Amino acid sequence: MENKKVLLTGVTGFLGSHTAIQLLNKGYEVIGTLRNMKRANEIKQVIAKNTSNIDRLDLAEANLMDENIWSDLASEVQNIIHIASPFPRELPKNENDLIIPAKTGTLNILKAASIHGLRRVVLTSSSGAIVYGKEKSKRKGIFDENDWTDITNIKDSTPYFRSKTIAEKAAWDFIENDKSGLELTTICPGAILGPILEKDFGTSANIVIKAMDGSSPAIPKIGFDMVDVRSVADLHIRAMEVPEAAGERFVGSAGFLTFEEVASIIRKKYPNKKVPKFSLPNFAVRLFSNLDKTIKPILIDLGAERRVNNNKAIKLLDWQPISTKEAVLACAESAIKLSLV
Repeated sequence: MENKKVLLTGVTGFLGSHTAIQLLNKGYEVIGTLRNMKRANEIKQVIAKNTSNIDRLDLAEANLMDENIWSDLASEVQNIIHIASPFPRELPKNENDLIIPAKTGTLNILKAASIHGLRRVVLTSSSGAIVYGKEKSKRKGIFDENDWTDITNIKDSTPYFRSKTIAEKAAWDFIENDKSGLELTTICPGAILGPILEKDFGTSANIVIKAMDGSSPAIPKIGFDMVDVRSVADLHIRAMEVPEAAGERFVGSAGFLTFEEVASIIRKKYPNKKVPKFSLPNFAVRLFSNLDKTIKPILIDLGAERRVNNNKAIKLLDWQPISTKEAVLACAESAIKLSLV
């Protein structure tokens, strides 16, 4: 009988928990990994609210740097969806705090998958591994799966985007030299919005939360490709199931929105919320980032308009992403429900 057990790393994260819910709802058994078992009961309760198959979820404590644990966990499954990766809300003092665990963790998981003869690993990369590290004249445009972030261009990349690029490139290099028949597919999502399930939410959700919580006096002139977390979870599962996805990268985006467009969507739905109306000049955003450190990582997007093309996932995997508007509103509604704003 086909092995319906999937190893899912980073089950407590925003994308990880949504992916676990969809896998369970599709009848898979899931081994979800987390850094600390103290979160186990909490995450089980969150996931149980969204699936009747919670009995098919097992949780395991695993550190990305611990090679042995991955070998043990890989021995039980046929496929791995590797989502866990350090993602800070502020720029780290030392970028190796991000790069080393991201790369080492990815390689530990691929080695374990290779040794145990697994079928496929689906790796969560980022559109940040595609659209950065560009010369000034090339920061506006449409990018796709053939493009890569140039990590040597420090001015136009951040430690997080460099860590995702380095980890994904290391994964492709590993597969190229691997003789086990292991398949790799990578997913490169834009900023992930959609319904927040608990107080520990994805960093991208701050785009919506900061527009509603009264902390932003005005809106930076910045935009990103955005996508609903439920669509990204769906994309990972399609990438695991569809034979033709082997050896492919997939952009995960539902479209490009500026922060002003996000604010406008929220304002129409919640006229009583104090959503900022005015644009902040670029120099003011730079000044403001000294007070609010969460703004630092997005400074490289001032004056840039990096869009991605999502045709490949739509054509090859029959992926139908939820609209950006719905992603914003679902994020806003859940933030209100959880009293985050």
